[in-house]
Amino acid sequence: MSKTSWENRTDLKGKAALVTGGAGELCGEMCRALAECGCRVAVLDYDLKKAEAMVKKIRSRGGKAIALQADVTDKSSLEKAGRELVRQFRGLDILINGAGGNSPLATTNEQQGFFELSDQGIRKVFELNILGTIFASQVFGKIIHQTRGAGNIINISSMNSFRPLTRIPAYSSAKAGVSNFTKWLAAHFAQNYTPKIRVNAIAPGFFITTQNRFLLMDKKGKLTPRGERILDHTPAGRFGKPGDLLSALFWLISPESQFITGIVVPVDGGFSAYSGV
Repeated sequence: MSKTSWENRTDLKGKAALVTGGAGELCGEMCRALAECGCRVAVLDYDLKKAEAMVKKIRSRGGKAIALQADVTDKSSLEKAGRELVRQFRGLDILINGAGGNSPLATTNEQQGFFELSDQGIRKVFELNILGTIFASQVFGKIIHQTRGAGNIINISSMNSFRPLTRIPAYSSAKAGVSNFTKWLAAHFAQNYTPKIRVNAIAPGFFITTQNRFLLMDKKGKLTPRGERILDHTPAGRFGKPGDLLSALFWLISPESQFITGIVVPVDGGFSAYSGV
């Protein structure tokens, strides 16, 4: 495996991490970076083939990883994955709740107003983002507590939890729930189990992914009016890249951050700091 800046700064040898939504673009980058630092990584995804493809990439660079299939909205599915995790890794130190997303059925547009949004679409978005985070924290947080007695849970919230955007009411509301749950769980773990299990969240700003590309860029790669407005309100003047999330991730899971719990860290190029004036 090639030497990286993360490997130079962070030693995670002997640690084990599980990442839900681990085959995705943003969380996949986290999986690769954790593995490069010596961490054993369980890539959990609804699509087992994609999880296996991510594991293959990690192993090709000398990392240690396994693929797990589960539906984060189905607790029994997560418990099954948890048993396999313990069988192979014997414990867990880091949980990253990255599974999430929006649905066209819960997105307003010229043909579909707020009154026409389907209950199916709205339920799907809430179940995937907030219930998926809660269920995974129950299952894998318990494994952290029982096998290690210390560790980190990192939830993936969104800039929409700070500043709700037009068109995506369910997603913005669900991610606001993730941020609130992060704070609740941090206090709950510290008061009822151990303060050695810390819970924090990262709130990415605007990163171009397969899921949102059609909202930000057209088929020719040109910015849509929505994409232009976002960049106009982003002092950094660009969209985020998956690697931009890694500094926040490694800071939060570092032993030097042992007094940090219950916070939501924006990684947004300054979007949340700029009023547009």
